[in-house]
Amino acid sequence: MVATLLSNTPTLLGSRPVAGRAQPRQVAGRKALVVRAGPYDEELIQTANKVASKGHGILAMDESNATCGKRLDSIGLENTEQNRRTYRELLVSAPGLGEFISGAILFEETLFQSAEDGTKFVDVLNKQGIVPGIKVDKGLVPMPNSNGESWCQGLDGLAQRTAEYYKAGARFAKWRSVVSIPAGPSPMALQDCAYGLARYAAISQASGLVPIVEPEVLLDGEHDIDRTFEVAQEVWAQTFKYLADQKVLFEGILLKPSMVTPGADCSKRESPEVVADYTLKLLKRRVPPAVPGIMFLSGGQSELEATLNLNAMNQSPNPWHVSFSYARALQNSVLKTWQGEKKNEKAAQEALLKRAQANSKAQMGQYDPSMESEGAGEKLYEKGYKY
Repeated sequence: MVATLLSNTPTLLGSRPVAGRAQPRQVAGRKALVVRAGPYDEELIQTANKVASKGHGILAMDESNATCGKRLDSIGLENTEQNRRTYRELLVSAPGLGEFISGAILFEETLFQSAEDGTKFVDVLNKQGIVPGIKVDKGLVPMPNSNGESWCQGLDGLAQRTAEYYKAGARFAKWRSVVSIPAGPSPMALQDCAYGLARYAAISQASGLVPIVEPEVLLDGEHDIDRTFEVAQEVWAQTFKYLADQKVLFEGILLKPSMVTPGADCSKRESPEVVADYTLKLLKRRVPPAVPGIMFLSGGQSELEATLNLNAMNQSPNPWHVSFSYARALQNSVLKTWQGEKKNEKAAQEALLKRAQANSKAQMGQYDPSMESEGAGEKLYEKGYKY
């Protein structure tokens, strides 16, 4: 009788349910959970973890033909396809390079080039256990209505290009956007940087390529380390927000951030320990532990400075593989040793191996700078540097 009365007594929410009777719960507007599962997910995770393996980092050799030409010009060589190929072969064929390097970022021309004996560069790298990667952005152009800022182009046709790069043997990709502190950075520049990287990452994963996410906070400026830290926090907050919006698989990406340092023209320089403290604090606040690897760019630091800072960051365990993706900080000594002479090729390759091994040690927190040459401290910073 009581149950009958209760069941028929209206309430503000409708009829009162009978005690003990299970009622189906319906929530307005809620849909069934859809779990993301892309066709390349397993392969992406395997590739990312192979690149982010202990004691290994990335050789960035993806300079455009124009920038490679500047490097060749510095040693008196003409910027020809043959000279570019010869120099790139010197890099990828260095004996034992795979002991310290797990990935190599190539320019499009390089991806399709072959060694003098006809072996494709992709095959030369794979034989050494090095994963071939590819630069896929189309460079920086001025951003209208900004304070001299830039935006990165290349999304048009990216799906078709990444599919072709995968067929050619590439297994990861790189896209570089930049943020300028002296120029603001403006909200629209930050948003464009983060959104562009997220769209690129989603498209790359759909083609089977692990995307390296690189929002570089440029060294240009007189700002101190605290200002760099402030801007970097905002950059990475927006970047991960848009990566999540685009349903990017975090386990299948790699990051290529700038270290948190003072601007190149700041009068107050910081020790490797301070740089490591600021940089790791930034990463722990912004980067999910699902991300396999953080491969720092050198950004114009000297060879010695880049290695010392990396070593300082690996003095205690980190949630991610903390390593390197260096271009100038691996190649500067190589070019100076080679000088375009065939007789110097072996010595140039030994110079590359020395730098690669030093950074391998730094990745494990075991670097000893006492064996470095004086040239390792040479400044490599170029204001407004372009790839």
